[in-house]
Amino acid sequence: MPELPEVETIARNLRPKLVGRTILDARLRWKRTLATPTAAEFRRRIRGQRVRDVGRRAKFLHIALQDYSLLIHLRMSGDLVIRSAAAPPEKHDRLILTLSNGRQLVFNDTRKFGRVWLTETTDGVFEKLGPEPLGRAFTEQWLHTALRARRRQLKPLLLDQAFLAGLGNIYVDEALHMAKLHPLRVSNTVTGRQGSRLHGAIRAVLHEGIRRNGASIDWVYRGGDYQNHFRVYDRSGEACRVCGRKIQRMVVGQRGTYFCPGCQKLR
Repeated sequence: MPELPEVETIARNLRPKLVGRTILDARLRWKRTLATPTAAEFRRRIRGQRVRDVGRRAKFLHIALQDYSLLIHLRMSGDLVIRSAAAPPEKHDRLILTLSNGRQLVFNDTRKFGRVWLTETTDGVFEKLGPEPLGRAFTEQWLHTALRARRRQLKPLLLDQAFLAGLGNIYVDEALHMAKLHPLRVSNTVTGRQGSRLHGAIRAVLHEGIRRNGASIDWVYRGGDYQNHFRVYDRSGEACRVCGRKIQRMVVGQRGTYFCPGCQKLR
């Protein structure tokens, strides 16, 4: 699943191609792709809408239209591509938006898990999300207080989108290694100094991921090279770049988790 750096990269790539364009028509080819409204209402509302901006909130793409917000969550296999308006639909195309410049924006989703919302306000979709890890609300003090207020293992807590929005498996593992914190460490035992390290590590790995256009580790997301610079993720049995110990893999909360037993001791 694309995480914050990958979704941010997609938004940045789409912005100059979409801003200022008008959506002339919509073809929904898999009805469950659309979370809200109904297919007929979606088509009625979106026709004639001009794209004002393309951004991101957590792992959601946010396409700001003249009167509405078009929200897209790519989930496991979603992809957004720009094609010629004359191009025929492909097998896994779920939603096709015809644009005023002779192009079309296509939501392709092999596994059919992705979802699309067309809303007048983002509140109903975003209201349960935690703060943005690259936003102003995510301070060292906030993180320290939030960690101390909970008694949860760090890995599943950081994956919880209601706690902190945008992080996924890759960047949590990378940040915990940089901060020298074990994935099973209980949050309310993290000291102020360790919390400050974790805060800096989260921002550092996300900025680096964005700088490298995200990580391309399967057929879904392409174009990034952060996977060539992983500290621990997907490197089980390889030497830690810091201490030389072999990276280990375990399962935490049903998620494959990579860590260094030398750098990330469980005290």
